[in-house]
Amino acid sequence: MKLEDLEIYRLSMDMGEKVWSIVIKWDTFAKDTVGKQLVRAIDSVAANLSEGFGRYHYREKKHFSYYSRGSLYETRTWLMKAYNRSLLNHDDFNSFIKNIDIIGVKLNNYIKATGGNEVHEDSEDYN
Repeated sequence: MKLEDLEIYRLSMDMGEKVWSIVIKWDTFAKDTVGKQLVRAIDSVAANLSEGFGRYHYREKKHFSYYSRGSLYETRTWLMKAYNRSLLNHDDFNSFIKNIDIIGVKLNNYIKATGGNEVHEDSEDYN
């Protein structure tokens, strides 16, 4: 299996690109405050999945998956801040939150499948 075969990786990469395409259009102040944090948080989801995937031992995979999950929840916070500050419209915000929820469920199942037992939500298959 390749990293690109993981649906959670593909979903988080796709969401990162969608976030980028919106943030890049913001004014300088919005980009420098909320935008950079939001982009870094969502990009970190896929980056940590990648790093864990490249590790040999399941404990390391699980460790980086937890980092990925933390970044996913951080992304939710920055999305809420962006929405509250009228940087995101209602439809984009709701779409992103829905994607966060889907990725979260799949990520929790991925953690379970790699030997993790700390999850926050009941969920479906990760792939």
